[in-house]
Amino acid sequence: MASLSPDQWERWRPVLEYVDLPLARIIYEPGAVLSYVYFPTTAIVSLLYVMQNGESAEIAIVGNDGVVGISLFMGGGSTSSRAIVQSAGGAYRLSAELAQREFNVGGPLMHLLLHYTQALMTQMVQTAACNKHHSLDQQLCRWLLLSLDRLESNEMLMTPALIAHMLGVPKTVATEGALKLRDAHLIEYENGCIRVIDRKGLERRSCECYAVVQKEYDRLLALPLAA
Repeated sequence: MASLSPDQWERWRPVLEYVDLPLARIIYEPGAVLSYVYFPTTAIVSLLYVMQNGESAEIAIVGNDGVVGISLFMGGGSTSSRAIVQSAGGAYRLSAELAQREFNVGGPLMHLLLHYTQALMTQMVQTAACNKHHSLDQQLCRWLLLSLDRLESNEMLMTPALIAHMLGVPKTVATEGALKLRDAHLIEYENGCIRVIDRKGLERRSCECYAVVQKEYDRLLALPLAA
């Protein structure tokens, strides 16, 4: 939203609605028709792929860098993923009808949303590759770093059940992974609260996937927008 032009911001300001997003709130389910797009400010939203048996795994996260509901701009109107609040906070939302109309006008806003969509797709592809080829320890480090980049502090409320839900592993496995990082003095972990105390250590322990994703976000969102 900080990239919006002054004219665009003035058009949106009267119709943007600020909402609080509590932890674990489901914004939409697979197949749902989108009523709003969300621009998180302090919240983080996780996009999950849900299997027929109810199991799920995270495919991407969205924070203050992006928008929840890109399928609306890509012509789908609905989505195959679930969007759930991973870290409680605030967001602005805009009606789907108005968002679609603004996108169809074209110009800088359309190009900004397309750049962001490509960056998000990079995150999805890299997450799929990471889940297949890298250890749980590396996945957890990548996930923590991506979340940390989208938070205002180095702390996050994250229960073992939620970590397991995001990574698609049993709760006991998720707990063991977090405790290993705690024992390595990279995080403090107590009562569902994670506090990162050694970010550089997490970066060294993570696989290359984190750096690949962030490099592409930085590149795409810094590109000039066509008029």
